Amino acid sequence: MTELINILFNPLSNGIMTVLTGLSVVYWLFMFLMGDGVNLFDADADVDLHPTPDVSDVDGSHDIDADGSDHPHQHTNSYTHSEPGFFAKAMDYINVGKVPIMLIVTMFKFIGWVITIVSSLFIDVASWGIKSVLILIPVFIVTFFFMHFLTKPLARMFKNIGYNGEESHDFLGRMGKMRASIEGKKIGSAEFIIQQDPIRLNVVSHNGEKIGYGDDIIIVDESKDKKYYYVTKEITIDNI
Repeated sequence: MTELINILFNPLSNGIMTVLTGLSVVYWLFMFLMGDGVNLFDADADVDLHPTPDVSDVDGSHDIDADGSDHPHQHTNSYTHSEPGFFAKAMDYINVGKVPIMLIVTMFKFIGWVITIVSSLFIDVASWGIKSVLILIPVFIVTFFFMHFLTKPLARMFKNIGYNGEESHDFLGRMGKMRASIEGKKIGSAEFIIQQDPIRLNVVSHNGEKIGYGDDIIIVDESKDKKYYYVTKEITIDNI
C-alpha cells in the first residue's frame, strides 16, 4: 500500500496528475449523489466553439456575399474566407463540441495521469526533483494526439443520439460594440457581453449602411448559413 501511494504521489509530476484526476472522480461522484446522473449535456464551456471565425480588431473587414447563400466558399470573388484560429483548430482536433466538454476534460486528465505514472516507472523522474513537472509538457502533447483518436468513436456515438454540442446563446436582440468598421456587404467583428463574458461574433450591416469602430449595435437577424449576424446601429439620443 505504501509503495502504491509513493508511486501515485512521487515524483511531483505524478502527484499533480493524481490530484487532477482525483478531482474529476469527485466531480462525477458528486453528480451521481446529486441525483443528476452523468449530466454530460449541461456541462458549461466558456469557449466559443461555433463556426464563427474571428476577425481583426483593427481592420477585420472583408467582403462577403450577404444574400445568404448556402455555399459561400464558391463566391471567392466576393470575399476572403477567414480561417479559424489555432485554438479553435486544436479544440476541433479533439472533437470539442462534438463530445461533451466535461467528458473530454476527464478523459484528458485520466490518459495524462496513466502516461505520467507509466513514464515514471521507466524514467528516473524522481531524481529531477521539482523539475519533474517538466515531463508533463511531452505528456500533455502525447495525450492531446491520443485524444483525437479516442474521441472519434465518441463523436460518432453522440451524433447518433442527437447531441448537437453545448447549448448556444440566443444572440438576436443582443447589444454590443463594433470592433471593426463595416459597410455594404463587408463582414466585421463585434463584441457582446454574455453572462459577464466577452464574446466576438462576425457581423454584417443589415441595410448596408456604414457602421464605424466602437459604434453601439444590435443584432437583428442571422445569416442562413449561420456564419454571421446582421446588425444595425443602436438607436440613441445621439444618432436619432
